[in-house]
Amino acid sequence: MANQHTVPNPNGGWDVKRENAKRATKHFDNQSDAYKYAQSIAKNQNSEALLHGRDGKIRARESYGNDPKHIKDTEY
Repeated sequence: MANQHTVPNPNGGWDVKRENAKRATKHFDNQSDAYKYAQSIAKNQNSEALLHGRDGKIRARESYGNDPKHIKDTEY
């Protein structure tokens, strides 16, 4: 169970990366498609999907795991 991060790619576009992974799972041209993909993986793995802004800070996160706080659409 690994969290899925949607992060900006230095060469443009957006990447979905498993937590602590060096390489991206998949690359997208836009942030929306990348985050939807990250959410689908997180749902299947009962983990979290985290959305990073261009500055690298977490903008939102959704938890699909066994989280007693039920974090969903938390803005930072």
